[in-house]
Amino acid sequence: MAPSATNPAPIVIVGAGLAGLRTAEELRRAGYEGALILLGDEPRLPYDRPPLSKQFVRGETDDTTLRPAEFFTEKRIDLRLDTEAVGVDTEARQVRLADGSTLGYDQLIIATGLRPRRLPDLPDLRGVHVLRGHADAAALRTELAEATTALVVGAGFIGCELAASFRTRGLPVVLIEPQPTPLASVLGAQVGALVARMHGAEGVDLRCGTGLGTLLADNGRVRGAVLSDGAEVAADLVVIGVGSRPVTEWLTESGIALADAAAGGGVLADEVGRTSVEGVWAVGDVAAWLHRTGQRKRIEHWTNAGEQARLVACAILGAAAPTAARVPYFWSDQYDVKIQALGTPAATDDVHLVVDDGRRFLAFYAQDGKLTGVVGAGMTAQVMKARAKIAAGAPVSELLAPS
Repeated sequence: MAPSATNPAPIVIVGAGLAGLRTAEELRRAGYEGALILLGDEPRLPYDRPPLSKQFVRGETDDTTLRPAEFFTEKRIDLRLDTEAVGVDTEARQVRLADGSTLGYDQLIIATGLRPRRLPDLPDLRGVHVLRGHADAAALRTELAEATTALVVGAGFIGCELAASFRTRGLPVVLIEPQPTPLASVLGAQVGALVARMHGAEGVDLRCGTGLGTLLADNGRVRGAVLSDGAEVAADLVVIGVGSRPVTEWLTESGIALADAAAGGGVLADEVGRTSVEGVWAVGDVAAWLHRTGQRKRIEHWTNAGEQARLVACAILGAAAPTAARVPYFWSDQYDVKIQALGTPAATDDVHLVVDDGRRFLAFYAQDGKLTGVVGAGMTAQVMKARAKIAAGAPVSELLAPS
């Protein structure tokens, strides 16, 4: 039965990032009038994370707050900051908090997001960073002002964006990546090579097929690194960007089904966010939803958080869900180029490069002859016009045929 204003137990959302906030908003928008609690483990109001690796770290903006404090009062959302959930008793319907207290719930929504992976056996040195939250970005921004050369470990989206931000500030950058190209595991080596070309043109010292051996120190501060190929590079600023993992440790004894780490981890859920336990839902980067392919997978994209939030809110309240086909969308700003992707492009897809002018490009991705995604750099209109074709699973030949 959907919760209501007469039910004393609240809906509790654990995680005050974008997915948690959007779910709270969608519940109110869908007509839920009961108690609603939003727990965040950081002391800040919910904020937007994508600008942290770009405008914020470059000093172009200071505030990425998503909603002011007054919003939560107006919407009667009980926002509790600096409050970490450490466990859940699904039989008693109680969340255990880090201060030893418990919080009862009628419905529980898990939106705890991701945590950066760290490389093992590295010394604890000043000048070495990961980027997850606002505090990480603020510390990185402070040191960027005094740095003379940077090493970025990992050429995924975060690594590429940070390398671009550092070069925009005029800082020499070495970017290393064990795979053949940047973004190879996400977009494939062919498109990754185009991204590599762009970074090379901007002066990044890009070294693919190379990992980090160890860090070099001077009085407790990083001064450089030895790479896996034996080369030594100087760096007084190092950022480790080797991926993230879902924040699910607090759920290990809950009975809530979790995905295997080898499959990407996360909280297993159906196509509307319902988990294996009655009254528990999952949304956002932490959630491995059932997709039309029959697979459960996590989608770590900004737009996905809002789309899942609408579906979860409707399912909890028994309201009609949106019927439009959902086509995932994500983007990455690097230098003056916006790289955009629609659909589910994968490194294992067949890639058809249809535009390449030396900086801008457009590529169609296909499986078994059907269009699965489109990736473009500096070609917004051309990417967006493919949305309906992707939703329909159209033959890629329809887009390749001369007009």
